[in-house]
Amino acid sequence: MKYFKSIIFYVSTIAIFSGLIYWTVSAGQIMEIGRRIVVPKIEHGHFVQFLKSLSANFEHPLALLLAQIVIIVLMARLLGWVCRKIGQPSVIGEIIAGIVLGPSLIGTYFPEFSATFFPVHSFGNLQFLSQIGLILFMFMVGMELDLKALKGKTQDAIVISHASIIVPFSLGMLLAYNIYQVYAPAGIGFLSFGLFIGIAMSITAFPVLARIVQERGIHKTKLGTVVITCAAVDDITAWSLLAAVIAIVKAGSFVSSLYTIALALIYVFMMLFLIKPFLKRIGELHKTRESLTKPIVAIFFLMLMLSAYCTEVIGIHALFGAFMAGTIMPTDLKFRNIFIEKVEDVSLVLLLPLFFVFTGLRTQIGLINDKELWEVTGLIILVAVTGKFAGSMLAAKYIGQSWRDSFFIGALMNTRGLVELVVLNIGYDLGVLTPTVFAMLVIMALFTTFMTGPALNIIEFFFKEPKVVSEITEHKNSKFKVLISFGNPERGRSLLRLANCLMPEGKSMSAVTALHLSPTNELSPINIDEYEKESFVPIMEESFALHRKITTLFKESNEIESDITEVANRGGFNLLLVGVGQSVFEGSLLGKVLGFSTRIVHPNRIINKVIGRERLFEDSPFDERTRQILTKSEVPVGVFIDKKLTKIERVFIPIRDESDQFLFQYINSIGVKSDFSVSVCPLTESSKAKLQNIDSSTNFVQILDANEFTIDQMSQNDLLLMSNDCWKWIVDTHPEWLNNTPSVLVISN
Repeated sequence: MKYFKSIIFYVSTIAIFSGLIYWTVSAGQIMEIGRRIVVPKIEHGHFVQFLKSLSANFEHPLALLLAQIVIIVLMARLLGWVCRKIGQPSVIGEIIAGIVLGPSLIGTYFPEFSATFFPVHSFGNLQFLSQIGLILFMFMVGMELDLKALKGKTQDAIVISHASIIVPFSLGMLLAYNIYQVYAPAGIGFLSFGLFIGIAMSITAFPVLARIVQERGIHKTKLGTVVITCAAVDDITAWSLLAAVIAIVKAGSFVSSLYTIALALIYVFMMLFLIKPFLKRIGELHKTRESLTKPIVAIFFLMLMLSAYCTEVIGIHALFGAFMAGTIMPTDLKFRNIFIEKVEDVSLVLLLPLFFVFTGLRTQIGLINDKELWEVTGLIILVAVTGKFAGSMLAAKYIGQSWRDSFFIGALMNTRGLVELVVLNIGYDLGVLTPTVFAMLVIMALFTTFMTGPALNIIEFFFKEPKVVSEITEHKNSKFKVLISFGNPERGRSLLRLANCLMPEGKSMSAVTALHLSPTNELSPINIDEYEKESFVPIMEESFALHRKITTLFKESNEIESDITEVANRGGFNLLLVGVGQSVFEGSLLGKVLGFSTRIVHPNRIINKVIGRERLFEDSPFDERTRQILTKSEVPVGVFIDKKLTKIERVFIPIRDESDQFLFQYINSIGVKSDFSVSVCPLTESSKAKLQNIDSSTNFVQILDANEFTIDQMSQNDLLLMSNDCWKWIVDTHPEWLNNTPSVLVISN
């Protein structure tokens, strides 16, 4: 009755007020008489008029900006993925994306595309948005430095980092002396030009270096600590120098710049001794997610913008203010982690790629069009590498580092990346760098960042260290080893319950290793240790409750599925347990429309199909990452489909044909334990005869009759265990069963 009353009310309301609207419009049109209403004349028909309107909408500044953002983000993510595949930081791909979309490539070969989506008059919008992205990025860089953690580690770091600045800075000044007359812009004095070339040679990209150190797995070593500390000190020194250089360039002379530098010192004093204590007090009172409310977040963002505004007005650039604001944030790690999470996704994913592309749009590599210009470019690269690499390496060796570590430090400190591009864009905006010199220096930034990975590989090759026994080989004498790989910490708890259920009765006869991989680009250098601890809390609690000792293994990774299977294949494991994710298209209309393409669109799957590791039309109910693990793994894989598994007491195992006989080892392991009861059901008459292979000591196994099988029998259990072939058969022939299943473990042999 309530349903019909709602319908009557809805229809009545719509009808009455629609009538009221119609009467109002009709009465209003009568009032138009004598008012000379102007009606636009349609000359070529309504459809042509519609097309003209559509074209005008397409060229509207907001529509154009949104289209640019979509193109930029897609290109940046694609080329970032390609660079990660070849062992390079994703920032390299994002920088290349900017050059590809700029006049150097697409602008030259597809001018219509550039004219349509990247017209010159639209650059202003991109520039301002990219500057906001840079302000947020430099704010995060300042927060990630964690100056408190540098105490007691800075003595050696200061020697190395300052050597890595003064040596390339001096060589850069000499380089500027040699190229000033030919390549300096008209009206720019040598001091301004020389200082900017010197600072461009001296930059180290702390964020990129930190990512490389994480990816190499050396962030917890003495070498990793030294090099990150060196980069942090380098960053502080270089940005302070840059502020002074900008002041000199804008003032026109060193003496005139002293007024700007004096104002900058007053600003720094106020930030350190007035604003920092105030922010520290706020951070102490609001360091949890619940207490960090929007008004509190607004205070910090206002402080960031005011800081950037002050340094821009003073004349040392807004980015220095953003960097300074980050360094004085409350030092509590939890507080900083929460705040970085609020900022980094919008900054790194959406706004920062705009800066890369804006840099690419103003980088005209075509200007370097003769042998002499390429020779000068080569000279710039040589000076940059020699000054930074040699300066850092020799200083590290002098203070007592080994040759291997000294070379490592030199190669890492030579990384320039995004921070170099920031400096170059400042120089370009100030008119200190010509378009040609700007393009040369962008190529230098790309080359020195790109060479870091290969240089480290070469150093490792020539300075080989004795191999350390891996954690995963600790239980090499165990008869049954299970590797649990989890992303969600709570999922790890459920996977450990599964492993405990499947393993032999004696604890000494089995071992469990819990592996947690996290995407490198989602981890901040300041929170790795804390993140690792938190990731293993649930699974350690579960291991204590089950009285089962486990080994934990944490790693940052750019190739999650590849690293999971590599650990499993090399560790001598008997079983790999993973949790299944859901496809982003699952259950949606888009998924139904793109159903075929979503199965093969992933680049890894295309490669596997080309080399024959996957059949072209192979279907799978699993997400892309799980499919990749199944394809690459050389050990049996158990894929867990979690439906809020809280306990395992009753297990249901369907047997379909001969290929399912490998499940008998798990039936035998579970069936001897009094904690579990197992129901085994042959789905076909032919499979019933195979059940005689079940161990007679399995007192807690019940064999059901195939003719008496019901869906209710299956749904009343805690866990459904089956083979991958049986799972596919159910999906294809009896999908209605899946609506009533408990949590499912699908094992591929």
